[in-house]
Amino acid sequence: MTSVTDIIEGAVSLIVGMGVTIKAFFSPVVTVQYPRQTINITPRFRGHTKLVADDEKPERTKCIVCGMCERNCPSKSIKRVSGEKMEGEKKKTATEYILDFTTCSQCGICVETCPVDALAFSADYNLVGYHREDFHFDLVKEYEKRKKA
Repeated sequence: MTSVTDIIEGAVSLIVGMGVTIKAFFSPVVTVQYPRQTINITPRFRGHTKLVADDEKPERTKCIVCGMCERNCPSKSIKRVSGEKMEGEKKKTATEYILDFTTCSQCGICVETCPVDALAFSADYNLVGYHREDFHFDLVKEYEKRKKA
C-alpha cells in the first residue's frame, strides 16, 4: 500500500514541477546580454564619488578645496585635495582630488558634509582592474574626461 501512495505522490510532484517549468518557459526573458546591453541603475546607487559641475562655469567643478570631505572621511580614503586660486576668481579651484576607492566604505559622509554640494555618487558599477592603483582616482581628471565626452 505504501508503494502505491509513493507512486501517486511522485506523480503529483512531477506534475507540479512540470507546471513550474512550463510557466517559466512562457514568461518573458529577464536576461541581459551584458556587454551589448546594460541595466538601468537605480538613482540611489552608490558608486565612487564624483565632482559636480559648477552652475555658473560648467568648465570647472563646484569644489572650493575646503577639505571638509578629507577631514570627515572615516576610512581616510580621500588622500589629497589641493587647489589654487585662479586669476580673477574669489574662490579656489580644485586641481587635484585623489580618492583611494580600495579603502572607501561608501558611507556617504563626504557627500553629506560638503558645504557646497560639490560631491555626488557616480553610476559606475562595472569598475575593473588588475592592480590596486587602478582604483586610485583623481576626480578632477575624471571630471575633465566626463566633460569632454
